[in-house]
Amino acid sequence: MEYTIQKLALLAGVSTRTLRYYDEIGLLKPARINSSGYRIYGQQEVDRLQHILFYRELGVSLDEIKDSVASPAFDADRALEEHRVKLLEKREQLNRLIANVDKTLEQRKGKSAMSDKQKFEGFKQSLIDDNEQKYGKEIRAKYGNETIDRSKKKLKNMTEEQHAAIEKLNEQLHRKLAEAFATGDAAGVLAQEAADLHRQWLTFYWDTYNKEAHAGVAQMYVDDERFTAYYDSEQPGTAAFLRDAVLIYTGRA
Repeated sequence: MEYTIQKLALLAGVSTRTLRYYDEIGLLKPARINSSGYRIYGQQEVDRLQHILFYRELGVSLDEIKDSVASPAFDADRALEEHRVKLLEKREQLNRLIANVDKTLEQRKGKSAMSDKQKFEGFKQSLIDDNEQKYGKEIRAKYGNETIDRSKKKLKNMTEEQHAAIEKLNEQLHRKLAEAFATGDAAGVLAQEAADLHRQWLTFYWDTYNKEAHAGVAQMYVDDERFTAYYDSEQPGTAAFLRDAVLIYTGRA
């Protein structure tokens, strides 16, 4: 069956403006343009739009979606299986948060007790799941499932005091890194202090510390554009500067 852009937009619950934008960026091209100049979409485009919307629901960026669905290795059946797994994980997280709300309401009405730790358990899991979705594939390939699972468990069991400490340490790291970056000297005192703060920050998540892994993480900040964008958000070049400082700090320069 074929659809005009208006009919496909209505069918999928998206705007015609969205479909036009997808066409402009090469994410979803119409099957053809008819004699009247209207975009016409066929079954292949309908199926592709479904995949796009699944990915969007899971928070995947348009650039990542385009790379995935345009790849010669794209397997629609496998993609649907992956969508299902991710959506089930998302449902579990929503159920945890709903249970958290219910328990909080009961506690406020005096019907049950609830510790401060319990109030935030669902949100911690949300952070863990979000990090897994964004970076899980890369860091598991680099460090192994066992290491990453231990790190996730450590984060989930983190106390309020530990969480406050890591937030404070992260702020100190970024301030020191900015000061060091201004000097342009990755081997300087300020840069090495920033590298040490980075080591301290990592140990909140790692069971044990080793220099090789520290250097590997710093290199990943440069190799992976998502990490680079995070560190370069205020000053371009910061990720590479931190990498250089850590390589010197760990003796890998």
